[in-house]
Amino acid sequence: MRTRNRVLVIIGVIALSLWTIYPLGNSLRLGLDLNGGVQLVLRVKTDDALLLQTRAAAEQLRTTLTEARVQFSAVDVVSATEFRVDAVEDEIALRRAADESASIYERTSSGGTHTFRLPPAAAATLRDDVVEQALRIIDRRVNELGVAEAEIARYTAADQILVQLPGVSDVDGAKQTIRSTAQLRLTLVDRGPFPSRDAALLAYNKALPSNLEVLSGSARLEAGNPAYYVVDRAPALTGSDLRSARQTVDEFNRPAVGFTLKPGAAERFGELTGRNINRLLATVLDDRVMSIATIESRIDDQGRIVGVSREEMIEQVINLNSGALPADLEYVEERTVSASLGEASIRAGVLASLGGLGLVLVFMLSYYRLAGVNALISVVLNLVILLAFMAYIPVTLTLPGIAGLILTIGMGVDSNVLIFERIKEELATVGGARAAVKAAFARVWLTIVDTHVTSLIAAALLYQFGTTPIRGFATTLAIGLLANVFTAVFVSRTMFEVALRRRPASRTLSIGNAQLFGSARANFTRWRWHALLLSLVVVGAGLLTVLARVSRWGSISPAARWWWWNSHRMA
Repeated sequence: MRTRNRVLVIIGVIALSLWTIYPLGNSLRLGLDLNGGVQLVLRVKTDDALLLQTRAAAEQLRTTLTEARVQFSAVDVVSATEFRVDAVEDEIALRRAADESASIYERTSSGGTHTFRLPPAAAATLRDDVVEQALRIIDRRVNELGVAEAEIARYTAADQILVQLPGVSDVDGAKQTIRSTAQLRLTLVDRGPFPSRDAALLAYNKALPSNLEVLSGSARLEAGNPAYYVVDRAPALTGSDLRSARQTVDEFNRPAVGFTLKPGAAERFGELTGRNINRLLATVLDDRVMSIATIESRIDDQGRIVGVSREEMIEQVINLNSGALPADLEYVEERTVSASLGEASIRAGVLASLGGLGLVLVFMLSYYRLAGVNALISVVLNLVILLAFMAYIPVTLTLPGIAGLILTIGMGVDSNVLIFERIKEELATVGGARAAVKAAFARVWLTIVDTHVTSLIAAALLYQFGTTPIRGFATTLAIGLLANVFTAVFVSRTMFEVALRRRPASRTLSIGNAQLFGSARANFTRWRWHALLLSLVVVGAGLLTVLARVSRWGSISPAARWWWWNSHRMA
C-alpha cells in the first residue's frame, strides 16, 4: 500500500474512533465500581421448585388413581425429588396412571410400596431451568426501575444470580422491585391484528365497547409496525390460576404449549373455553400481547395451546411461567458502592494512566530521541481505538478494565522497543535508513504476532474461567492487543516512511545510539539443559499439587464444599 493511502486509512480510523467515543462521559458504560450503585447476589432455592414439581406429580397421580377407582392407602411426598404410593391393589392401573401423571419419575417397588424418584439428570435440568426462568423474571422486573446498563447474569455457583444496578443507592427499593409480581393474564381476542391503534378503533367506528381494550403486541407486521389486538378486559385466567406450563406436542407431533390449572380455576376456564373453541387466546404480560394461539378444545385442569411454532412455544411457556418466581430467592450478598467512591476510582485510574504514559514518554524520548515521538503517538492512538471499541460493542469499563488499559500502554511500548532495537541493528548492516526500516518491520512482524497471540490466549482463558471483574480485564486486554498490532506495525511504519520521504538518501535516524547491555557477552545456551530440568521440576510440582487438592476435594461432602466455596468467595 502506498504511503498516501496509509495516511488516509489512519486519518479515517482516528476520525471514526473520536466520533464513536464523543462525548466520552456518555459513550462508555461504567461498571458498578466506577459509577456507584447496588450489587446483589441472590440464590434461587431450586429445592423449592423440585418440591412443587414432586407434589404436583404426586397429587396428579392421586387424582388419576381415584378417578380410575384404584384402591391405595396413601400417596406421600418423601423429599423434593421423591414420593411413594402405598398398598396399591392394581399395579397395571398404577403403571398406566404413572405413565400419564409421573412419566419423568423412575419407579421402584418393594413390599407393596411404590417409590417414584426424579432422575439426577432430570433434576439437574429442572434446577437449571428454574434458575434461567428466575433470571428472565428478575431481568424483566429490574427494567421497571429504569436503570441504565443494569447487569443480570448467572454467578459463580450454579444456583446464584448476580444483579448489578449502577447509579442506584436504594437497596430496599431494588429488593422490592425484584420481589414484585409481574401481571400475567390469558384473555380472548375479539379482533386483530391491526397495523395501528387507530385502525383497531376504526373497526368499531371509534366506539369501542367498555368490555374490550386495545393492546399492542410483541409481533411485527410486514411494514415493521407492532401489531395491535382488541381483547377482552376480563381475563380468562391470570398468572395466579396456573400451576405450571410446559413444552409438548399435539397429535400431529407439532409444537404445542401444555399447562395445568389450579383446581379453583379449572371449572371456570373449562366453561369459557368450551364456548370459544377455535377462537384466539392472547397471552398478555404487563399489558402487552406476547403471543396469540388457538383454543383447540375444552380445557379443564389441563390443556393445550396449538397453532404455534417451536420458537413461539418456548416463548409462551416462558411467559406463562413468569407470572411468579419459580422458587424463593435468598439474598446471599448485598453491597452498595457510593457515587463518590466511583468518582475517586475513576480519578485514580485516569491519574495512573496519565502517570504511566508520562513516564513512558520521558524514557522513550531520552533513550530513542525523536523516534520516541513515534512511539508516543502509536500508544495514544492505541488507547483511542481501544476506547472506541469499548464504546461501540459496548464493553462495561470497571476498575480491572482500567488495569487492562494501563497494561495496554506497556504492551504498546514493548512492541515499539522491539521495532526500534531491530531498526538499530539493521542500520549497522544495511546501506540506508529507508532500507533499514523496511527490513526491520519485515523481520519483527512474526515476533510481534507471537507475543500478541500468546497474550490473547491468556486473555481468552481469563474470560472463560474468570468472574465478572476478571472478564472485564480480559476483554479490555484483548481489544488493546488487537489495536496494538495495528498501531505498532501499520501506524508506526507509516510515520517512519512519511519522515523519510523528504530525504530518501538519508543513512541515519534520530533513534538514539545508547546500548544498556551492548557489551554483555552471556552464553545463555550453555545453561539450556539446566533450565529445562528446572522447568520440568516446577511444572511437575504444580501438577502434583493440583492432583492432591482435587483428590482431597473429591473426598469432601457436597455440603462442606458448598460452605467452603461461599466462605472463601465472601472473604
